[in-house]
Parts: sequence; C-alpha cells; structure tokens
Amino acid sequence: MLPRNWALWRRPKRFIVFLLVTELIAVAWLVVAFVNASPPSGLDWLRFAILTVGATAHIQLTRRQEERRRNAGGRVLIDLTAVWVVPAAIILPVPLTILVVGLVRVQRWFVARRPAHNFVYSTVAHMLAATLAHQVYVELGPHDWGSLDIAGSLTEFGWMLVAGLIYEGVQILYIGSVIALAAPEKANARTVLGSPADNVLEAITIGLGAVTAILLVIMPPTVAIMAVVTVVFNRLAEIEQLQADVRTDPKTQVANMRGWTESAERALTRAAKAADPLAILMIDLDHFKWINDTFGHPAGDDVLRNLAQLLDEVTRPSDVVGRFGGEEFLVLLPDTDQAAATVAGERIRSAVAGLQIRTTNKRGDQTLVSERTASIGVAVFPDHGDTLPTLMQAADAAVYEAKEGGRNQVRIARAARDSAPLPQPPREAKHITH
Repeated sequence: MLPRNWALWRRPKRFIVFLLVTELIAVAWLVVAFVNASPPSGLDWLRFAILTVGATAHIQLTRRQEERRRNAGGRVLIDLTAVWVVPAAIILPVPLTILVVGLVRVQRWFVARRPAHNFVYSTVAHMLAATLAHQVYVELGPHDWGSLDIAGSLTEFGWMLVAGLIYEGVQILYIGSVIALAAPEKANARTVLGSPADNVLEAITIGLGAVTAILLVIMPPTVAIMAVVTVVFNRLAEIEQLQADVRTDPKTQVANMRGWTESAERALTRAAKAADPLAILMIDLDHFKWINDTFGHPAGDDVLRNLAQLLDEVTRPSDVVGRFGGEEFLVLLPDTDQAAATVAGERIRSAVAGLQIRTTNKRGDQTLVSERTASIGVAVFPDHGDTLPTLMQAADAAVYEAKEGGRNQVRIARAARDSAPLPQPPREAKHITH
C-alpha cells in the first residue's frame, strides 16, 4: 500500500482539482506549440545533442550530492538543471526544447524519488515554462548574434533576461501554487518560494544558462566547461545547505541556538564597539502543554511553525529570530533601545493573540487553534547586561515576571545593578494546564 502522500486520490480535493486543471492547460499549450513549431534542422539536432550530453554528465556526476541534498528535506531545492534548459529554450525549436526537459527530468526521477503525480506535474510545469520562454524570446527577435554591435548586445542580453524571468516566473506560479495547496497549514514564503539564498542560486543558474546558450552558438565545444562548472556549483550548493542546516531548527526553519548565538555574538561585538543599543526579546508561548495535550503533538508542531513564521513577518530584515527550545523563541534587535524594543514586543504579543492556525486534532480531523497568548521578556544592552549570557538571563527573568503577573504581557528586565540572584523554578514548572 502506498503512503498517504504518494496517492493522488487521497489528497485534498482542491489540490487534486488545481493540479489536474493546470496540468491540462499546460499540456494543451505544449501540444499547440509542438504542432505549430518548425521542424528541427541538422544544426538544431547537433546543439540538442551537445546540451543533452552536458546535462547527462552534470546529472550523473552530481547524483550522490543531489540525493544527500534531497534527503535533508524541509526546503525548496534548486537543482541547477536550468543551466541546460534555459539555452534550449533560447536556441532550440519547441520540439527539441521539450525533449531536453523530458530527458533531464527522466534522469532526475531516479534521484528525486517523489510521488509520480508530483513529478509529472513539475515536469509539465518545466516544459511549459521553457516553451513559453522560447515563444516570448522568438517574438522579441530576430536574433542574429553574429552581427551584433555593443548596443545590440545589450538589447539581446535584455531579451535573454526576459526569457529567463519568464522561465522562473512560470515555475513559481505553477509549482509554488501546488506546494501551498498541498499543505496550506505549513505554507509560507520559505516553503513555497525558498530562502533568499535559494533564489540567488536560481538566478545564478539562469545566468549560467544564458552563458551556455552563447557558448553553444559561438563556440560549441566550450559547453563542456559548463558541465564542470555545474558540478562545482552543485558541490558549493551542498556545502551551503549543510552549513545552513547546522544553524537552522528543522521544525520551524528559523535559526537554532547555535545559529542564533553566532549572529547575536557578532551583533553584540559591533554594538559594543560603536556604543549602540541592542535588545533581546524572549518569547514564551503560554500554556503550550495544553495545546499538545488537547490537540496532539502534530498540532503543537504546527503552532510552533506558525509562530516562527509570524516572528519572521513582524520583525525587521536585520532582526534575527531563533528558537531557544520547546515553545520559546528569541529575537535579536540590533540598534534598538528599550522604548523601541518594548514596542516591538507589544507588536509581537498582539500578533500572537491574533494567530489562527489550521491544523488537525488527535483524530486527524481539521481544527483551528486560536486565541493563544505569549509572555515576552525584554533585555537591552548595556542596561541589563554586557554579555550575551547575562542579557539572555535578564530576558528570561523578565519572562518569569510576565508569567507570574498573569501572562500575555511584555516585561522589561531589571537593570543589572538592581538584579538579585533569586531562585528560579525549573523551566517545566511554568507549563500550567488549565
């Protein structure tokens, strides 16, 4: 028997309808484009063969790396095959462009090992993106690269960028939408669109695809260089992913304590040198044990993921969100004094109170978790401590005061000179169930 996520008919109805309708639209477009395309020439077939050999070398030489990257899970994966698909979309006629995508995707099937309907859908989406990019590029023509001057080269470069953007945009629209529908309770910008690093890698890959197209037309044998380049980039991508995974909490996809501490230490060093303020917020979700006991641990995980996403959304790009452990999160606020940190804490507290999280209960039925609250402690450098441990201890003590004061509030840490080494209860003692 197939696992649940491998059976299309066991997916939500809206997912099935969207997938089938969009796939039929894409297939209809591909059929029309194929029928209306001009037959490939001998030169087209030669270029097709060069791209196919290069793509095959790339895929086979990086197979183990791709398997390790995919097994890591929990993120959008950029596989660098655009280096071969983009030049096909720019240079080759539609039938050979479709064939290049098909051959690339068939080889990826043995690495990806995904549900068949997911793989077919993404393959069709890649074909649609490539043929639409090709059609737009052709309409912007004619493209006689052999007679280009400086101004013409800039214009042609612009058209190639347009084709690359269309190729990327169609994939985001098709594949991103179906990812969001597959698990709406887990959908966020990172899970649907990937991280900023993922998108930078995709942009670089499309740029390398444009370079491959130029080499294919001007000096075909040098395309072999791109096969070497893709292997190197694949290795660099794996290293970057491993480094990110070491610093990322797998459940919430925000920084873990190692990653957050490294960022916080660097920010604190800069603040000390520049005599700038810096604040730390410790956020503790109230009565989290009650959520686990009432709805089950999967629902608790969904709550944590949604809280992490919320913190990413309501903080500044320069702020650093991390998971301290359990239901506790930390937010580093560079260049922030006590007044601004208090405002940030109140904004987070209010946003948490408004969270509505769609999840499942212990029986697997759909349910809604809402009206949650958080207790937040604020500590500011240098008023509440001059090292990261002392600041964290001060923020933690402020969280305890917020809990003891009735929860769902923001408390400022005591000034370092006013603090006394008061005994603290064990961390588990605050998980009170009502």
